[in-house]
Formats: sequence, C-alpha cells, structure tokens
Amino acid sequence: MAKGGRRYPLVIYTHMLNRWYPALLALGFFLLVLAWGIYARGFEQWRWLAIASIGGLNVFLGLSLLALRKSAYVQPFSDHLRLATPFLRLNISYKRLRRTSSANMGALFPPKSVSKWQAEIIEPIAKMTVIVLELTAFPMSQSSMRLFLSPLFFKDKTPHFVILVNDWMRFSSELESMRSGTTGATTAQKKRDNSILSRLPNKNK
Repeated sequence: MAKGGRRYPLVIYTHMLNRWYPALLALGFFLLVLAWGIYARGFEQWRWLAIASIGGLNVFLGLSLLALRKSAYVQPFSDHLRLATPFLRLNISYKRLRRTSSANMGALFPPKSVSKWQAEIIEPIAKMTVIVLELTAFPMSQSSMRLFLSPLFFKDKTPHFVILVNDWMRFSSELESMRSGTTGATTAQKKRDNSILSRLPNKNK
C-alpha cells in the first residue's frame, strides 16, 4: 500500500459549509421551540408534529454539515494524490500530473467571470494562494466530476484542478517530495540496503 502523507482540508468546502450549517441549526432550533409552544397551547397534534419534524430535519442537516466540514481534503501518497470529498474520492496518478503552479484565488476567478453567489463565496478567500495541478488528462470525465465538485475546482475546460488549502507551501513541498521520491520511506530503504551490503563478506581481504 502506498504511504500517505498529511491530509490538507479543502478550504472551499470548509468555507461553504461554515456559511450553511449555522443557519440550518438556528432555523431548526427555532422551529422546535415554535412546535413546543404550539403543543403547550393545545393546538391540533398535526400542527406541532409537522413543525417539529421540519425543525428536526434542519437540525439533522446542520449537524451533518458540521461533521462533514473536514471530510474534504487532499492527501499526497508516494504514487498518487488523493482528492476526497463527501461524495467523491479520486486518486490522481502522478503520471497524469504535468506540472504545478501557484496563483491567487481572486485572479483565477475575477468577480465578472463568475456568478453572483460564487463571487460572494470567493470574496473572503480571494487573497489566498491556490495550487493549480495541470494534468495530461482527467482521471474521469469532467462532466461527471462537476456533479460532485464545486465549480471553483476548475478555472477553464483544460485538464487541471484548482486546490485551495490553508498551508499551500507545505502542501506543495510535500507533494513535490512525494513525486520525486525523496520521502522517509526512500531514505529508510537506502539505509537497509547499506546495512545489508556492510554485512556481506569482503573478497578483497
């Protein structure tokens, strides 16, 4: 099994879910309190049960989004990069990776080039640095990936991924280290090889 490195949470998902789950929780608790008030006043059972059900559903969805905030991440391995989201997991072979580059999030997605709701999402993170992974080909069709990935993973229709993590320098360094094979596993293997050679008899003695 390929050795895995550190997991880097995808900021796009944590940022979006941080916007949604508080509103769902607040609405859910409000409806539950309202349902209790209707029940206490002796209204028909179906009224407070309906409101309580909707409130409970909102609380459940809010807690689910809260739990999913850290489930979207990228993780370098010795032979591939894993891109995981709540509904999709991709293993991107380094053989597909043509080159990496850094860019400014706001420069890649200027307000006039995206929809209004996307611009609102980008605004607080516009100054952050992203890593653009340019590929020889996508691991699956782009149309299929767009069903599960945010549009902010793609700056255009060319094969690539836009990766936004908090510690982009560490992620980039670890990714390049894994790609080049300069990992702890490689160093350990060299030490084992040298140890075996040192125990072999020297015929020149």
